[in-house]
Amino acid sequence: MAAAVNVPVAMSSLLLLPTLLRLLPLAAKLAVLTADSRHCGKDLLGLNDSVEQARIVIGGIEGGNYLPQAMKRPLPPPDVAAIETDVVACIERLRAAHPEIAAILFECTAFPLVAPSIRRITQLPIYDITSLCRLLIASFR
Repeated sequence: MAAAVNVPVAMSSLLLLPTLLRLLPLAAKLAVLTADSRHCGKDLLGLNDSVEQARIVIGGIEGGNYLPQAMKRPLPPPDVAAIETDVVACIERLRAAHPEIAAILFECTAFPLVAPSIRRITQLPIYDITSLCRLLIASFR
């Protein structure tokens, strides 16, 4: 009998990237929003195809009000207003530079708190870790 091997399982909304790219028109781009884009390079996306990589736009809320709060220990309750303000500002910057953005993927696990309001503001589909979790849970029902 073979010994069991412990393999770490990555659970990140980035696992949705290949599927989301295939749902969008070829000329469309997908924005990936993270807390700090300086730590989210295209090497973390799991995409080897340069054409697919070119369709991804990465943005972060570094420099905003929320990230310094989120770095405190003990972690304070999330400031939803600060998250929304920072996320909206980031999306506005990204869309100004890339008007072909057709959907947004939140990488940061704090961002689902503002997903409904961001959907209303941007009129774009928003995906996040809860989207991935709902998909996985539904597969077991």
